[in-house]
Amino acid sequence: MAKEHILVVEDEEDILELVRYNLAKEGYEVTSVTSGEDGLGIARSKLPDLVVLDLMLPGVDGLDVCRLLKTDPKTKHIPIVILTARSEEADIVTGLELGADDYITKPFSPRILIARVRVVLRRRSEEPVPETATLKRGDLVIHPGRHEVLVKDKPVELTYSEFRILHYLARHPGWVFTRSQIVDAVRGDDYPVTDRSVDVQIVGLRKKLGSYGSFIETVRGVGYRLKE
Repeated sequence: MAKEHILVVEDEEDILELVRYNLAKEGYEVTSVTSGEDGLGIARSKLPDLVVLDLMLPGVDGLDVCRLLKTDPKTKHIPIVILTARSEEADIVTGLELGADDYITKPFSPRILIARVRVVLRRRSEEPVPETATLKRGDLVIHPGRHEVLVKDKPVELTYSEFRILHYLARHPGWVFTRSQIVDAVRGDDYPVTDRSVDVQIVGLRKKLGSYGSFIETVRGVGYRLKE
């Protein structure tokens, strides 16, 4: 079986070597470059299985690289994991909304890097969950067709938007979604949802789900995700 190929785009040599070494030690084929221009060229010619992308790059920065890769039909399917400084929350949100799959903040643990890469690669190989499929997360059961949520076999009364938000998060466990992404996913023609109202809906969801409310995690400065 061929090794999965990972492209690392990072201009700091010590971090580049740290990432390259740990990925190679796990058995991945690694190509490393130090500029956005080179990253775009390699991604388009080699079509790697995943890109680890720094945001603060000379020349073409990471957000532009992400946007260009995700708008190119040839490369839009390639998963991108953003690598960024902890203070760049606005850039993380922008990157996720451009189509990045996950992010890692600096300073970072190599073990977390490997775990995140594995999860994103696994998602890529999995079949998407059908919209109508019943979802089970422990004792939390979501029936889309019946618009029903059960916790330990007891029904939970949710509003239309609360249900849609929970269903959206549950279909992608572990994925981080910005408020804007959640709004786009749940908005209906007759039900306006705003970024601020997403926070209100999440508070209501957590309260109604009881002990399972903690499954919905807040990712500071970015948005929300459902625990895997």
